[in-house]
Amino acid sequence: MNKYTQISNKIYTPDLLSAQLKVWNEEGKKVVFTNGCFDILHLGHVDYLAKAADLGDVLVLGLNTDASVSKLKGPHRPIQNEQSRLRIMASLAFVDAVILFNEPTPFELIQLVQPDVLVKGSDYKPEDIVGFDIVTQKGGCVKTIDFIPGYSTSSIEKKIKNA
Repeated sequence: MNKYTQISNKIYTPDLLSAQLKVWNEEGKKVVFTNGCFDILHLGHVDYLAKAADLGDVLVLGLNTDASVSKLKGPHRPIQNEQSRLRIMASLAFVDAVILFNEPTPFELIQLVQPDVLVKGSDYKPEDIVGFDIVTQKGGCVKTIDFIPGYSTSSIEKKIKNA
């Protein structure tokens, strides 16, 4: 199997992800879930996702659709379309599955995944993270990860505009 096919195989629909989650659960894998826009991949993203992946055996990434990115970030975003962002995120060695979601929050996706560990940035309090109730009720945990100062898509976008 060539590398591009390997990347493509990490992009899931809800039905395919559900089937794969059954396999991972039967294998006793600890599933970690996080989500975001990931519009321009940068060091902050790589650091955050690598640390999230270290919290378990499998990292599932919920990726906002173009429409949901625009609602969250404004009409000038996303900079890269969802198909590009899907493939870029799936190309990361420590990301095992990427799936789009279009809802305002990843609540429904977290219900589907039923992760053992739910991860967000430390700008959130764990109890305020969408899906906290789902994960903790099943005995899982919610973790936050500190961001690397100075790395954000918004700051990169400003640098480009001011150049």
